[in-house]
Amino acid sequence: MDTPTPTARAAVLVARRIFPETLARLRQHFDVDSNDADEDWSQEELIRRLQGKAGVLLTGTQRVDAALLTACPRLRIAANMTVGYNNFDVAAMDAAGVVGTNTPDVLTETTADFGMALLLAAARRVTEAERYLRAGQWTRWTVDLMAGAEVHGTTLGILGMGRIGQAIARRGAHGFGMRVLYHNRRRLDAATEQACRATYVDKATLLREADHLMLVLPYTPENHHTIGAAELALMKPTAVLVNLARGGIVDDAALAEALRQRRIAAAGLDVFEGEPHVHPGLLQVPNVVLTPHIASATLRTRRAMADLAADNLIAYLTEGRVLTPVNRPPQPRA
Repeated sequence: MDTPTPTARAAVLVARRIFPETLARLRQHFDVDSNDADEDWSQEELIRRLQGKAGVLLTGTQRVDAALLTACPRLRIAANMTVGYNNFDVAAMDAAGVVGTNTPDVLTETTADFGMALLLAAARRVTEAERYLRAGQWTRWTVDLMAGAEVHGTTLGILGMGRIGQAIARRGAHGFGMRVLYHNRRRLDAATEQACRATYVDKATLLREADHLMLVLPYTPENHHTIGAAELALMKPTAVLVNLARGGIVDDAALAEALRQRRIAAAGLDVFEGEPHVHPGLLQVPNVVLTPHIASATLRTRRAMADLAADNLIAYLTEGRVLTPVNRPPQPRA
């Protein structure tokens, strides 16, 4: 995708606080307006701040839609500091000639590590046991004290088999001796299946046979409430559900009720519908591990995410190159 190289410094907006070193590098190339106070701007405030800006660095919670694109006619690129981009109206961006980018690859292994951490914590009742201990309830040992579910040698089900799903499959199969089943929009090639030691099954079989179900599929309108009351009813009563993907893929109200009634054993959740709001039912059950959307939160990985978003802004606005596009508008905005 080629566009004319600008003759003057472009202006860009950094919509949330990022690492000072990344910000300094952007300032070598652009006039930068940065949200150093890390405020949660309204959509109206975001639009106001974007006036005259050619690019914006986002963290995935700020929406780029048709109304924003119409109100910000100089915007040419929106760079997400995330791998997901459900905050982008891609069709509207295509129509407006605005490029969107994301940060694939740099967070794959870190996120897969965290998926296994959530699985282990939920299955082995780690946070429940810690609360029990901190409350002074641990006074003696018993044979079934905080007895949880096995992970090693059990069946791991993965819904969504992209980069992160494959990394989790490798950890499960090679590290924990797990039988790995998966369901995906498209079946993987034979070589990738073999490397992951993963077997493709339909969704119903996945739900019925998994001892532990890991969700790592992207959020789309079609994937809204992919896991709801009907799907939870198909799972084993001993099963553990882990959602690393996006809020909205799971019906949080239905999950809270399933956990309350012990229709499944436990859950580990890093994402929620309407986050940072968490469904109150999930806060009231003991058999769930809750974390605040931190699956990629190591300093090295978050820095790499910020740097890749900045690299996209620099490459596109100074050279007309795009590194990790999520769309390629047929007529880039001049």
